[in-house]
Amino acid sequence: MLLSTQIYIIKDGRWLMLLRNKKKNDINHNKWIAVGGRKEADETIRECAVREAYEETGLTIINPDYKGRVLFEYDENEPEEIYIYTCSTTEGSLHECNEGTLAWIDEEEILNLELWEGDRVFLKKMLAHEAEAFDIILHYDGEGNLTDIRERE
Repeated sequence: MLLSTQIYIIKDGRWLMLLRNKKKNDINHNKWIAVGGRKEADETIRECAVREAYEETGLTIINPDYKGRVLFEYDENEPEEIYIYTCSTTEGSLHECNEGTLAWIDEEEILNLELWEGDRVFLKKMLAHEAEAFDIILHYDGEGNLTDIRERE
């Protein structure tokens, strides 16, 4: 199973989002997602979150806040478990990302973006400021359609 992180950097009611529009053969092409990526063997999930945020934005995240985890199941691909964080304190300067276009999006506009349907499930929880961490399983078919949503027990 693949292990990954996503980090939503939030400042003054705006979320830093990444429009994946620069890589060829990108499963996320033209979707808005958080910055983040795959865990390397020699790091913790939290270290992965810090590293990925820095690599993709130039920002060092300080005290990321764990929001939950999502297991993405696929008919045709290896499952991926993603640990999701928010962070409102950063150091450094924002730079261009080689994976897509970074943009600060007003919180009330997040759900109007071109998102994966599964991302809407946990983003609604985050935007409602639910205090409890979520633990969700999302199943996608071979066409990229969300076919099942379950809370992990």
